[in-house]
Amino acid sequence: MKFFQESRNVFLVVLSIIFVLSACGNTGSGGSQSSNKEGKVTVNILQSKVEFKEQFESAAEKFMKENPDINIEVETIGGGNDYSQVLKSKIASKSEPDIFNINGKEDLDYHKDRLLELTTMDSVKKVLDKNLLSPVSLDDKTYGVPMNQEGYGIIYNKEIFEKANIDVESIKSLDDLKKVAKEIDSQKEDLNIEAAFALPGKEKWVLSDHAASVFLTDDFDNTIEKAVQSKSLPFSKSDQLQKYLDIQKDFSKQPVGSIDYSQQVEELFSTGKVAMIQQGNWAYPTIESVNPELAQNIGIFPIPVDNKMKMPVGVSTYWAVNNKSDEKVQEASKKFIEWLYTEDEGKKVILNEFKFIPVHKDYDTEKIADPLSKEIYKYAENGETSQWIFKGYPTGYTNDSLGSFLQNYVIGESTFDDAISKAKKAWESARK
Repeated sequence: MKFFQESRNVFLVVLSIIFVLSACGNTGSGGSQSSNKEGKVTVNILQSKVEFKEQFESAAEKFMKENPDINIEVETIGGGNDYSQVLKSKIASKSEPDIFNINGKEDLDYHKDRLLELTTMDSVKKVLDKNLLSPVSLDDKTYGVPMNQEGYGIIYNKEIFEKANIDVESIKSLDDLKKVAKEIDSQKEDLNIEAAFALPGKEKWVLSDHAASVFLTDDFDNTIEKAVQSKSLPFSKSDQLQKYLDIQKDFSKQPVGSIDYSQQVEELFSTGKVAMIQQGNWAYPTIESVNPELAQNIGIFPIPVDNKMKMPVGVSTYWAVNNKSDEKVQEASKKFIEWLYTEDEGKKVILNEFKFIPVHKDYDTEKIADPLSKEIYKYAENGETSQWIFKGYPTGYTNDSLGSFLQNYVIGESTFDDAISKAKKAWESARK
């Protein structure tokens, strides 16, 4: 009996040692494990594009089939959640991702201590316009790979416009836009719709980043860098912004304060309940998934500024790699990004599944998949574009300042003059 007891004790000790050694060999640095039980390298991705969540996860599955030694874990933050705050929280809790998104100069400065240099990657070298890398470059070194080109404006339902006898080419000014919205509103019963517009008053980024930014381009000579450097916010075209917001607000499905991105795109536009929404080509996969037939019969036109029609086009976000992660994880992270943008299978995903407007060379642009992206690409090809000035906003300015102030205006809790006055003071305070 004693022999069996001693043998049992020895067995338990040996088992404990094996368990400890196994645990020690299964941890990595940064926010990721360098290997799992199958001996794979695991890459944790935190990404902000909720509108292509399923497509991105599907792409990760394809990559893993081609690279069985790498495991990709994807977490998507969006739909009203503040991505930058989630990222900061993960970093603070030491559960930071291996690949994450940065949006430009402000993020570059904030996260510079954990950004891996990516200058020599093919997905950096093959970017169409090197100016698109300037928001994520410092001292001739690049720290981000652009996700895609995107453009935004007013997406419209061609069938509704046709039934209402409206020619989209007639819209050349804000007065024209108001006339069209009023005409559609007067026919909404015959058209079997609920409103001309769906203004998502719940989304600060729609109001601040996209609506307001269009009317700020001339204040900064249409350059993001000048916005980044500016100590003040002129807002010389604030009267046009008010007019534009009022058109959407007055002819929108009500109450605007309860409408978020999902309701705007999925519940209202994709089901044919409204004729127009302010959004970009990133909304197309969602529209197509809800209503494939309607998705083939939509178009997009720019927001009129000074009676000019220029499409705001830019890079929505960049992929960054965490230099705090294990070296094997860093290499696997870069391999995934390279596969996505420079290898044949990944390029098919970019064009056909993500419906992206390519930002890299060696793509067959004739195969751009959707009508919104095709229209935006035409504006870009013809040089009829404007910069995304919101990329030069102070850190947190969208959610804490301009977006919040404009939100209060569209839901009736503030005057427009008060919103703009507060926005100017907040900019100056942020840039002291």
